[in-house]
Amino acid sequence: MRSIRRTASAPVALILVALAGLLGPRPAAAQPPAGFVETPATPATLDALRAGGFTLYLRHGQTDNTRTDRIPAVDLADCATQRPLSEEGRRTSAAVGAAMRTAAIPIGEIAISPLCRVRDTVAAAFPGRAVVVDPLLMYAGNLTDAQKAPILARTRELLSAPPAPGTNRLLVAHAPNLMELIGYFPTEATLVVLRPRGDGRFDYLASIPHAAWPGLLRGR
Repeated sequence: MRSIRRTASAPVALILVALAGLLGPRPAAAQPPAGFVETPATPATLDALRAGGFTLYLRHGQTDNTRTDRIPAVDLADCATQRPLSEEGRRTSAAVGAAMRTAAIPIGEIAISPLCRVRDTVAAAFPGRAVVVDPLLMYAGNLTDAQKAPILARTRELLSAPPAPGTNRLLVAHAPNLMELIGYFPTEATLVVLRPRGDGRFDYLASIPHAAWPGLLRGR
C-alpha cells in the first residue's frame, strides 16, 4: 500500500489561499520565454543521475481538460472537485516511472502537491512508494504575488537543498510553479533535471519529455 504523510508546517489557511486561484480557464500551455532554452537530456545525463545528488521535478501526467477545478468547492479529499488525470495520463505516468527504474535512477525523498492529479501520477509511476504530501507544492497558477510567495519559497527550498547522499530528490507538482521560478513551462509528464546548490540556488540542466525515454534508454 502506498504510504502518504503530510508536512505539518503549512497552516490550513495557506492551502485555502492557494486553492482560491485554481478556478478559471486553465493557463495555456505557455511557451518558455525567449531567454529560456530547453536542453534535451542525453545518456550522459542518466549516467550522472545514477550517482545521485540532483533534484528532479516531474510535472503531473496528462489531464482531462473538460473537467475544471471547482472553486470555491475544491476539496483536497474529493477528487471529483478537481481537474483529474486522464487515462492517457495514467499510462504515461506509469511509463515514466518504469523508465526511471529501468535507468536505475535512485530516488530518495518524494515530495508532492496535494492535488489528486499529482497523487494519481505518483500512484501510477511509483506504486508502493512513500511520499510526503506538501501543501506548499500547491498549484501556483492564477494567484496573486502574495499568494504565490510561500509556494514559490518552499519550491525553491526543495529544489536547492542537497538530497541524501547517493539519491535524487523528486518533486511532483505543476508547471506554473516552475515557470515562476525559472521561466520554463514544461509539458505534462516531463521530468526536469536540476542541480541543487544550497541557499536557495539551483541550476537547470536538462529535460526529459515522456516521449524521449525510449531513445535515452537505447543510448541515443
